[in-house]
Amino acid sequence: MNVYLNYYKENETNDGDNPPIGIILCASKNENLVKYATTGLPQQVFVNKYRISLPNEAELQKIIEEEQNKIFHKGY
Repeated sequence: MNVYLNYYKENETNDGDNPPIGIILCASKNENLVKYATTGLPQQVFVNKYRISLPNEAELQKIIEEEQNKIFHKGY
């Protein structure tokens, strides 16, 4: 994911664009894999929750907005 996000940020974004974000949808939960895949990355990585079913578009938009509000209010 990090490779794709860095490429997109460098080659595809325009002035004034927000940084790209990546969402990884997994079929199963593996805390060790998440730990080793995200430790040491230079940017912030937020690991949310495990879901049995995927959210619809409106639910996904709401989740993204809630996470953005959390970040904004924490001063990141």
